[in-house]
Amino acid sequence: MIGATGQFAGLVLPVLKKHGHVVQALVQNEGKGHDAMKSGADQYIIGSLYDPESLKKASEGMDGVFHIIPAFEREVEAGLNMVNAAQQAGVKKFVFSSVYHTSLSLVNHAAKRPAEEALYRSGMDYTILQPAMYMQMLQQSWDAAKKTGEIVMPYSKNSKMAYVDYRDVAKCAALAMTDERLSNGTFELCSPGMYSRIDLAALMGVQLHKNILAGEISTDEWAKHVSIPAGELRDGLVAMNKEYDRYGFSGGNSLILETILGRKPRTVKQFIEELNK
Repeated sequence: MIGATGQFAGLVLPVLKKHGHVVQALVQNEGKGHDAMKSGADQYIIGSLYDPESLKKASEGMDGVFHIIPAFEREVEAGLNMVNAAQQAGVKKFVFSSVYHTSLSLVNHAAKRPAEEALYRSGMDYTILQPAMYMQMLQQSWDAAKKTGEIVMPYSKNSKMAYVDYRDVAKCAALAMTDERLSNGTFELCSPGMYSRIDLAALMGVQLHKNILAGEISTDEWAKHVSIPAGELRDGLVAMNKEYDRYGFSGGNSLILETILGRKPRTVKQFIEELNK
């Protein structure tokens, strides 16, 4: 498993365990390994997505791989390295947490395409999950709403965004490891509807019993003050937020996710209600 100690992919680990899987976590160092074990991993191995030999060693004897790529961090390399290592090691099942709308020209979307293409050609039984924007990212806005009464993001407050609770993605990932219904499939995962920052502020206001302001800051103004050094990550975030400012993040069709889960996906409204518990 890649990302066992991550903020988002870490949500996959307990679901894999609940489904009876024995999990080996790929980690960067001993400290991360201990963290993975505390979170439920059965074992860990030290390696790097940018070190093919370490990935081949980690993949040996594994029946399946769960893979997620750190955004804006040499994504094409990290994606191809893992697919190639798994293929060479004879891994049977590969579950890839990719991204919603890989057809977008944004680098963090387009960079997932080579790994997806490699999976289609690999001969492995693959499942590619393409989640929309993670609801878990709303935690920061919720904290700001409670503290300042305002939520601000570096794109228009009117931009409509598609979301998914990554816990629902985690459930799909665990199912994909053994459920043949998901074999050799590519699935866009989204909760129903799209939400602007105005919508989010209203939902948070209901929970907090006060008016929450949907604030504005331009992408360029945000970039002047954000503490991210110049480079691939900063450039990618600026381009992404300018896309959101102009077009939002289209989607909101939950049919596929509901079909896989066998239930209604968690909604943005439900997620915000849960934040208030």
